[in-house]
Amino acid sequence: MNWFRRFMAGRYGADQLSLALLVAAVALSIIIRFTGIPYLALIVYIPLGFCMFRILSRNIKRRSMENYKFHMFTNRIRTWFGKVKRRVTESKTHRFFKCPECKAELRLPKGKGKIIITCPKCKHEFMKKT
Repeated sequence: MNWFRRFMAGRYGADQLSLALLVAAVALSIIIRFTGIPYLALIVYIPLGFCMFRILSRNIKRRSMENYKFHMFTNRIRTWFGKVKRRVTESKTHRFFKCPECKAELRLPKGKGKIIITCPKCKHEFMKKT
């Protein structure tokens, strides 16, 4: 095992993007297995090859930047799913509105009737029914 440690010294190694590429390759191989088209199996080697290239690369700065961009992209998606989850879990007790001026998301308790809402961000007042 010491030879492997020496071989990997100075190399980038695995990160979240490499793991995502590996999962994509496995998912593609399962999908292609069920479709039964043998030439599509070559597509599986693209993310798998890129994953191995990233793991064995010695250009650490470049691979770190790629991983950072991947995190920025997936962070938007995770944030959106988090907002959707929050709205679904709190939908029984709260109503969500957007300010017509600044588009800020406002959370108000349900069952208060017709109320005047003041946006805490831009101080714009508008009327809605909760």
